[in-house]
Amino acid sequence: MENYSQYDVIVIGAGHAGVEAGLAASRKGMKTLMLTINLDNIAFMPCNPSVGGPAKGIVVREVDALGGEMAKVTDKTHIQMRMLNTGKGPAVRALRAQSDKVLYQQEMKRVLENQENLDILQGMVDEIIIEDDVVKGVRTNIGSVYHSSTVIITTGTFLRGEIILGDLKYSSGPNHQMPSVTLADQLKDLGFDIVRFKTGTPPRVNADSVDYSKTEIQPGDDVPRAFSFETTEFIMDQLPCWLTYTGESTHQIINDNLHLSAMYSGNIVGTGPRYCPSIEDKIVRFNDKPRHQIFLEPEGRETKEVYVQGLSTSMPEDVQRQMLASIPGLENARMMRAGYAIEYDALVPTQLWPTLETKKIDGLFTAGQINGTSGYEEAAGQGIIAGINAAAKILGEEPLILSRTDAYIGVLIDDLVTKGTNEPYRLLTSRAEHRLLLRHDNADMRLTEIGRKYGLITDARYDMFLTKKEQIEAEKARLGEIRIKPNAHTQSVIRSRGGTELKDGIMSLDLLRRPEMDYKSIMEILEEDIQVSTEVYEQIEIQTKYEGYIEKSLRQVDKMKRMEDKKIPHNIDYDAIHSLATEARDKLKTVKPLDLAQASRISGVNPADISILLIYIEQGNVKRVEA
Repeated sequence: MENYSQYDVIVIGAGHAGVEAGLAASRKGMKTLMLTINLDNIAFMPCNPSVGGPAKGIVVREVDALGGEMAKVTDKTHIQMRMLNTGKGPAVRALRAQSDKVLYQQEMKRVLENQENLDILQGMVDEIIIEDDVVKGVRTNIGSVYHSSTVIITTGTFLRGEIILGDLKYSSGPNHQMPSVTLADQLKDLGFDIVRFKTGTPPRVNADSVDYSKTEIQPGDDVPRAFSFETTEFIMDQLPCWLTYTGESTHQIINDNLHLSAMYSGNIVGTGPRYCPSIEDKIVRFNDKPRHQIFLEPEGRETKEVYVQGLSTSMPEDVQRQMLASIPGLENARMMRAGYAIEYDALVPTQLWPTLETKKIDGLFTAGQINGTSGYEEAAGQGIIAGINAAAKILGEEPLILSRTDAYIGVLIDDLVTKGTNEPYRLLTSRAEHRLLLRHDNADMRLTEIGRKYGLITDARYDMFLTKKEQIEAEKARLGEIRIKPNAHTQSVIRSRGGTELKDGIMSLDLLRRPEMDYKSIMEILEEDIQVSTEVYEQIEIQTKYEGYIEKSLRQVDKMKRMEDKKIPHNIDYDAIHSLATEARDKLKTVKPLDLAQASRISGVNPADISILLIYIEQGNVKRVEA
C-alpha cells in the first residue's frame, strides 16, 4: 500500500508564495503536500485584489518566465488591465491588473487540484519535526504526522496574527481566519530571531451606494494586454475603476479621532509598511497636503464590494463611516467590511541563505511575508524560488540563486538575506541598480532558459521562446542591411513624425535610433507590411534605441560578476582575519555571504574590509570554523 504520509516536499500555507512553491516542486517531479488552514482560501487576496504595478508587475512576468502560475491566472480572471508609465522609459513600464477576487482563487485552486504529484490537505501545522537540526516532517494540530526531508513555510500574516480595530485587539489571521500560534512559538523556541510587523486594509463599500458622477473614471487599456508570455486570448470586456480624493473634512475627522487610532494609541507595536501607510499615517506625515487620492476598485464581476484603495485604517468602525461620508462620491456609501490592521510575526531574513533555506535548520525553507516582505507578487517570486530549491536539494541539483543582474526577484532576495529589513519590504524600481536590463518586456529573454534548465518550461513554451528570439535577431540583422534613401516619400514620413529630414542615405536600424521614429514608421518608409509580432518589434525598438545605455549597464554587470566569482569558503573563520573592523566581522559572521559581491552589499562592511577579505582568501590559507 502507498504511504500517504511520506513526501519529498511539504508546503505550509496556500497563499501566493505557497501555491508557487507547491507547483514548482511538484512540476519538478517531487511528491508534494500542501497544508492550508482553509481550502476555501487558497490564493486568497485579503488586501487589494490587484496584481502588478511598478517593479511588482515585472516580478509577475519573471515568475511566468520561470514557469510559475500567477501571470496565467491573472490573465484569465482580471476585470481590468493597464500598462503603467507608458510615457516614461521601458525600465519603469509595468502592467497592473485588477483581478476578480473570487475567480482568481477558484482558478488557482483548479490548477492546484489538477497538478500531478501535488496533494492539497486542509490542516494546521503546529510543529516542524526536526532531528539534529535537520527537517524530518511536520505534525498538525490534530496529531497527524507527515514525513519529508524539506519543508517550506509560507504562512503569510498568520503567525501569531492579531486583528486591531480602534481599541479592539484579538487573535486572528487575515479576514478573521484562525491564526497560527503554536508554530510561531516553535520558531521562537528554535532560536530564530523574530520581528513584529503590521499591515492593514481599508473598508469595502457597496457599489450601488457610490455616486460615481462625483468621481473620475479610470478605464483599462483598449489594447490587448497580458502578463503571461503564453496568453493568446485576451479579456477586453473590462470594468472601470474610479478616482476621488480626501478633503479638509476627512482630515479633520481623522485628526479629531487620532487618539482612537490603534496606530497612535499604542495598541499596535509592529512596524508598518513605509510605502503603503494608513490614512492616519498619511495625514500626520504629510500634513501639508490638502488631499490624498482614493481609488474605488471593484472586487469582481459578481460582487457589489468595492475596495477603497488609499483609505487603509485601524480607526473604530464608526469613525470609518464618518471618513467615508466626507469623501466625494461616498457621502451615502454603505460599508460592507470595516478596515483593520493586522500584526504578525516574521523572521529576520538575514537568517536565510539566498536559496531561501534557513541557515539554522537543514531542509527548512521560508517564503513570502514570513520573510518580512509585503505584496502578493513578492510572495510569488520567493515561492517559486523556494519550491525550485527544495526540489533541487532533494535531486542533488545546483540551487537556483538569481543575481541582482538577472531579475527583480534576485534584487528582492538579495536585499532580504544580505541587508535584512526593519519594516515590511516592498519592491521598488529604485532598488535595482540595473533596471534598464530588468524590464517588463524582456523577462522571457532573461529567464526562460533558467526555467527550462530546472524543468518548469514545456517543450511548446520553449519552442515559442526560441522562435521569438530568432525573429528578433533576424529582423535586426535585416534592418541593419537595408539602406533608406532621402527621397520624397521618406522625408514625408519623417516630417509627419516630427523629425529632421535626411541629408544622406541611412541604414534602417540607424534611423530607428531616432527618438521620434518607431518600427511602424520604418515599415511605412520601406512600404512593407509588418511581418513580426508586436512583442518582437517592441524588443527591436528598445534594444536599438537604448543600445548605448544597455552596453554601459552590461559593462557594470561584468564588474559585479567578477566579484561574484570570488567565492568565500564555507565556514570561513572571520575571527582569524585580525585586520577586519569589528563591525564588519560581526556582520559577516551573521550574514555569511557566499561571495565578495554579496559581502560588499552588507551594511557596515566597507571597501577596506572587502580588500582585506580578498587578500586573505587569495593567500589560500583560510581557517575554517569547526562544524
